[in-house]
Amino acid sequence: YLALYVIYVLTVIISAFIYNRQKNSANATVRSDSPFPELNSSDSSDDEDGIPSLTDVPVQQIYESEYRPLLPYSESTSHILLSSLNPVDNRRWRRKPLSWKVFKVLKLPLEVLLLLCIPVVDPDKEDRNWRRPLNSLHLITAPLVCLFVFQSGKYGNEMIQDQFPVWGLVLLLGLFLAAIVFCTTTNDHPPKYHPLFALLGFVVSAVLISAAASEVVSLLHMLGVVLSLSNTVLGLTLLAWGNSIGDCFADITIAQQGYPRMAISACFGGIIFNMLLGVGLGCIGQMIQTKSNVQFETEGLLTWILAGSLGLSLALSFIIIPLNNFQLGRKYGIFLLVFYIIFLVIALLTEFQIIHT
Repeated sequence: YLALYVIYVLTVIISAFIYNRQKNSANATVRSDSPFPELNSSDSSDDEDGIPSLTDVPVQQIYESEYRPLLPYSESTSHILLSSLNPVDNRRWRRKPLSWKVFKVLKLPLEVLLLLCIPVVDPDKEDRNWRRPLNSLHLITAPLVCLFVFQSGKYGNEMIQDQFPVWGLVLLLGLFLAAIVFCTTTNDHPPKYHPLFALLGFVVSAVLISAAASEVVSLLHMLGVVLSLSNTVLGLTLLAWGNSIGDCFADITIAQQGYPRMAISACFGGIIFNMLLGVGLGCIGQMIQTKSNVQFETEGLLTWILAGSLGLSLALSFIIIPLNNFQLGRKYGIFLLVFYIIFLVIALLTEFQIIHT
């Protein structure tokens, strides 16, 4: 499974590289063969008069320039830290309704904790969201959060040779790195290694998401025990919806913003990631712990319904999409929804022994 995922990633990267190269070469050929010269911004009448066009300036830059101080002003380190930990934007707060403000107040403690633990690198900002005191603090809090959250804090209380706790060693290393970053950088200019904080933020976010997913699975398992539901029913309904609802809304938002190709790629890429990498790593971890091979239950009609529905959906998509010249319309979306409803009904009826061999 892991090898298949590596092959899939390499295939996608190589295909994208070849496609972009062919596209750029085709565009260059069209531009060279065109008898009309390109109109650059320097050919416009505004530039000839020395007056820049307002459309050339981003709206966000114009908006932020309204709130910049007229005189040079340098914030203190303590003020930078406090403002970085404040998730409330005063300009947005005044324009939002009361319901939004109440919900924001309820989320405030969680957002402050996330700001304390997860560094954010924003390439759209001039300083890339560099906050010297907060980023230095992240080198202390982020490793500790990963240590105490990963696998429910299994490694947090372990001792090194029964004398020194692991969390103490992680704390000392974090303090050492934070002191180096704080003493060798300034508040105004981000260091060259600032993009590495994005990697740190990704790792912490992944650990927190994994911990939240583990708790959700435990709650669903408890719900199944209370309601006498099998693991198959939970996996088909609550667990599947809980795992996919975030990706669903993210893909819908991306498509509505004008990036349908990215949304479709995320749909297929997420499924392949969960199947190949998730199952592959899960099986490897299980085999390491139990020192035995993982055996799947192949008996029963439900197993064949699950495998057959997955294979049939992929085969139909493989046939329908090329026939429509890779243009996905409303009919294809309705077809997928109907297919999922039929699959879910048949699977549940089979699980409750209404449909049986």
